[in-house]
Parts: sequence; structure tokens; C-alpha cells
Amino acid sequence: MNVDTVIVGAGTAGLAALREVRRYTDDFLLINDGHWGTTCAAVGCMPSKALIEVANAYHHRTLFDRFGLRGADALHADVPAVLAHVRRLRDGFVKGPESVPEELGERAINGRARLLGPDCIDVNGRRIKARAIILAPGSRPVMPDAWRAYGDRILTTDSLFEQQHLPQRIAVVGMGAIGVEIAQALARLGLTVAAFDNSNRLAGIADDDVLAAFRPLLEKEMRLHLGGPAELQEAGRSIRVSGAGGEFEADAVLAAMGRQPNIDGLGLETLGVPLNDKGMPEIDPTTLRVGQLPVFLVGDANAQRPLLHEAADEGYIASQFAAPGADPQGFCRRTPLSVVFCSPQVAHVGQDLSTVPDQNRVTGSADFSSQGRVRITGKTAGILKVHADVRTGKLLAADMCIPDAEHLSHLLALAIEQSMTVQQMLAMPFYHPVVEEGLRSALRDLAKKMPDKGQSDLSRCPDIGHEALD
Repeated sequence: MNVDTVIVGAGTAGLAALREVRRYTDDFLLINDGHWGTTCAAVGCMPSKALIEVANAYHHRTLFDRFGLRGADALHADVPAVLAHVRRLRDGFVKGPESVPEELGERAINGRARLLGPDCIDVNGRRIKARAIILAPGSRPVMPDAWRAYGDRILTTDSLFEQQHLPQRIAVVGMGAIGVEIAQALARLGLTVAAFDNSNRLAGIADDDVLAAFRPLLEKEMRLHLGGPAELQEAGRSIRVSGAGGEFEADAVLAAMGRQPNIDGLGLETLGVPLNDKGMPEIDPTTLRVGQLPVFLVGDANAQRPLLHEAADEGYIASQFAAPGADPQGFCRRTPLSVVFCSPQVAHVGQDLSTVPDQNRVTGSADFSSQGRVRITGKTAGILKVHADVRTGKLLAADMCIPDAEHLSHLLALAIEQSMTVQQMLAMPFYHPVVEEGLRSALRDLAKKMPDKGQSDLSRCPDIGHEALD
């Protein structure tokens, strides 16, 4: 069988590619192995945020007494009902992706694809030749082989939301973005949680000041064992998890050590290009092309930027270069943006500062433990740091662990994408009282450290003790 374009994988990247491929041809096939709901909708960002929302709502009762509201002790979390609520929402999110095979008919194939070369693929014993192949097979949770002996007492984010109930004691191994989000949510629902990680870092935080502000906040809610590998062993009906600084007897363990690309068995070795020690070929980041071949590797499967919005962009980019007569020039990628939906939220915006010499940048900060709006909400915590090019004043990046970081990080991403300067940002309106005033404080701190460009702003004036003006 011959077709113009084959797309392997019906996740976010694959569906984004499909949308664009259909603009230039009806001669395509979409091949998917397993569930047709995307990782984000089925087991990732959407159900996890639903769980976090419930957990944070329940946790808010800890502020009631301070607010003059009595009776919070009568509230309790019905965890099975919470999980059922999350699944109901999840089932709504996956309806769109799940409808794809019915809509495509014969152009959608259920099966595991394997490359036979740069222009040929096998699925279910069927040999298909294609002018272009877009590979978007996705990823799966990392799971040490030895842990499989513990059976269903080992959970992953792929299985967590299918549970009808959860045991009281849970160890979370891996404190990257996913691990931190889920560990805190479970703790806030009243479960006893201990967290383990081989690294001393949390939530992917690279900035030492942000990490120093965030860690003690998380330690108030769970035991942290950071800086050493986690070891598991049977302990009667429990699993004893040992790590840096101690051990914990758990009823279940959540493996949150990241996700690995689904490239094993994909046949990348048939492409005739070098593979690294992880079996990955070199991929052009601007075209997502493998070597000079009409083969593209996108989304979680290439492990470059495993985030939904990046996967969608990569599906689009690959489809443009897969099209007949495509422009050989690559695409510029959007400003990097990542958000961890813990409390306070953690975010990074902009370029990796390790690529910018220290003498070329300057940093301003704001302490959110006393910011006016968050004092009203009772969520006072965290720090915001904004970085700019000392020569041009253009914003470079920002790091934060603050309430509502999901919103401030987008505001900063838009500013960085538009090459705005510190002074241009300060010229924008800031309402009162809003969390964004904390950003203005950081920008004013930054402006004070910039060489005088002959411009003026309130940041040049001494503080007068009025938060709305200073």
C-alpha cells in the first residue's frame, strides 16, 4: 500500500500534525497503538489539575479560623468521591481525541507501527510505503524493572486516576514537576506522604533563591528525603522506602521519575542514521527532521520539550516540512515557559540563564511573603526574580515560586516574546490591589540596578511606605 503521509501516534503532537497534514492531502494514515485519548487529557495535565483543584479547595479550610470562619474541623475529604469526580472530568476531556478513529474511518489504524526504512512502515503485518512519515509515539512513565514485583502497590500517573480509593500512606519517588504536584495534592487530601528524590532539587527549580524559598513550604506538608536514591523492600504488608535522611513505611508507592520516549521497537535503527546510547537519532530542533530523511520525530518521543504546547507546535512544524515543496527554512520556537501547579506555583520563563554571562545580566526580585494581594488571600509565600540584559534592558527570563505564577509567567512570556524592556514593562498599567503588583515591584528593583538610560519611572523615587505606589 502506498500513501502520501503516515502519522504514528494520536497524542497531542500527532493530532496537531494531522490537522495540518489534512490541509495538503487526503492521502494519509494515522496509526495509534492503544488508547486514543492524549496523555494530557487522559492521565496528565488535565486529571492532575482536577485533583489539585480539589486538594487546594480542601486545604483552604486551614485558613478559615484566621478568617473568622468556624467549623472547619467538621469537613473531611471523601477520597473515593474525589477520584470519581476527577474521572468524570477526565472522561469529558478525552471525548474529542477518542472520536478521531470513528471520524477518520479507514484512515485510522489501531496497531503498533515499526519502521522498515525511511519510506516504509509495518503495522499489523501490513507494509505501507509513504512519501513522509511523522513519528509521534509519545512516552510512558519510568518504572524500574525490580519494582514490578510489588504489583499494584506501585502506582504511576498512568494508573493513579484509575484507582477507586487510595491507601493512607503513600511514598512518592521523584520530585520533579509531576511528583511535587501529586505529592502535595495527596498530602492536602489528608494522606500521609513522604517524598524521595536522588537530587536535592524540587520541581525542576534551577534558581537557588527560589528553591530556598520553596523547600521549607513543601516540608510543612510532607517529609522530604532528598539527595539519595530510594530503595524499596518488603516490610510485612507494607513497602519500606529508604532514602536520604530516613525511611518510610508505605502502603503504596507512586513512581514519578519522569517519562521515557516510546521509541523502543519503533525501528529507528532501520533509518541508517547514527543513534545515541538511548537509541535516539539526532533531530534538527527547527524542523524536527531526522537527518536529511523525510522522517520527523515529535512530541514527548523526542524528549526535547515534553510539554503539551510544545508538542502541539512540533506537530505543526513537522507537518509543514513534510508537505510537498516545503520551505527548507526552519521555524523559530516560542519563548520557553513551564509551570508547576503546586502551591505556591513554580514557573520558569525565558532562556536558560547558564547561556548568559553573569556580567551581561541583572536581576530584580520581589518577596511575596508580604505582597498586599496575597496577604488578603492568606497565601503569602514565595519569591519572584526577573532577569534582564544589562546592555539593552530587554527581559531575558524569570524564575518564581509564587501564588498565581501560571498567570504572571504568561504575562512575562508575552513580554519576552515581544522583546520588551524593563522600562517598557513599567510603562504598562498595573491595577490595585492585584498580584501583578508584585511583578511591578520586581521590575522596579531591576530598574534601579540598570545603567541610567535617561528614562524615568517611579522606581527612581524613594519608597514612601504606601504599597500601591512604591
